[in-house]
Amino acid sequence: MIYRHVAKPLLFKLQPETAHHLVIRSLKTVSQVPGIVPMLAQTFRTKNEPSLTVEQFGLTFDCPIGLAAGLDKNAEAVRGFSALGFGFMEVGTVTPKAQPGNEKPRSFRLPSDEALINRMGFNNEGAEAMAGRLSRLGKRSIPIAVNIGKNKVTPNEQAPEDYRACIRALYPYGDFFVVNISSPNTPGLRSLQHGEELLHLLEAVQDEMRKQHLALGYTTDVKPVLVKIAPDLELDELGSILETIMSSGVAGLIATNTTLSREGLQHSNRQEAGGLSGKPLKDKSTSIIREAWRLTDGRLPIIGSGGIFTAADAYEKIRAGASLIEVYTAFVYHGPGLIKQLNRELATLLKQDGLSSIHEAIGADHR
Repeated sequence: MIYRHVAKPLLFKLQPETAHHLVIRSLKTVSQVPGIVPMLAQTFRTKNEPSLTVEQFGLTFDCPIGLAAGLDKNAEAVRGFSALGFGFMEVGTVTPKAQPGNEKPRSFRLPSDEALINRMGFNNEGAEAMAGRLSRLGKRSIPIAVNIGKNKVTPNEQAPEDYRACIRALYPYGDFFVVNISSPNTPGLRSLQHGEELLHLLEAVQDEMRKQHLALGYTTDVKPVLVKIAPDLELDELGSILETIMSSGVAGLIATNTTLSREGLQHSNRQEAGGLSGKPLKDKSTSIIREAWRLTDGRLPIIGSGGIFTAADAYEKIRAGASLIEVYTAFVYHGPGLIKQLNRELATLLKQDGLSSIHEAIGADHR
């Protein structure tokens, strides 16, 4: 209520990127005040909902709703976000070297469509800066995924080394890793989703994960790697990509990144270049999840992302095949109270269908 009537009107008077930085700085600052993080957790976390617990990738998620990459690019406000009721969060996308990203303005709201367009271009402070921040966090309350990418100036044939460099810097600090090859805002990046380029990249990533695991003396399994794919794929392209992903041995899939489609948009900002997120992406991303489950016979765990604004949206993606889901744009439009509401209503939907856990709902539409 406070967000809707006070914070949001003030934030939406600012340029989107300015508001973004203000939120990150504010959450970072308040989370350093003694007693604030427990107070936030007491307010926003969903309690006593064992039906929402998910066991996946060798990790335990207290609820299936995570924060997508792009909001906390530099892992500045992990403590604050972790207290807002999320079951996990992604940080990044991070690249080996710091880079400024694309020219401003590069982020746009489309309120009438409940959508955002961004062409940020992996602006971030680099892998070493993120490693320093994550190393100082200590014990985390939720799993943290590190979303990794390549620098803009790195040609695709050298991309595997950029992903290796990120892993070398950050392996001790991520609970799992996400290979971002699907942002539309880095020239040529999406071509890494296909054929030999994808296979070569994933082989390099998996090799570096094993090397760092052994070098650091871990006795558990190698940390999981997921691949984040685009929503703008034809069925035959998706099938080919999934075959490569399955053969590489990575742990799972994130479906999906932002879209280049502008179908059905009303707001004047629809003409802006970049990736579109929010409600218009919902059906497209759910379709990719449904097809990915079908094409892999449910053998490849999926994190669903794109257009989730309600518990019904989340539940649809879970029943289509997602084990976990992520939000971003809905968080911008509806604020931190959204997560507790989604969790509470998701538990109700499970009960209405006579299900005792999220695991029973995953891929239910296919059975």
